[in-house]
Amino acid sequence: MRIGHKRDPFRSNMRVEVVYENESLIFESEVSTTISTILNKLDIPSSTVLAVYNDTIVPHSSTISEDIKIELIVVSSGG
Repeated sequence: MRIGHKRDPFRSNMRVEVVYENESLIFESEVSTTISTILNKLDIPSSTVLAVYNDTIVPHSSTISEDIKIELIVVSSGG
């Protein structure tokens, strides 16, 4: 799955805004990347979150190639 929308043609880096625990984190890359890679670079364990884009849960294997904003929903388990 590829997700994203138009990038500013004057900026060379792709910019991904990640909303996590009421905080906005910015991830920039010069190349396409996956949500899994972004989570890894931000030290967020992928098993603890769902990635949401445009009100839809998307797989962590999704490739991002343009500027986007994703929200991470923390999943909890236990009893």
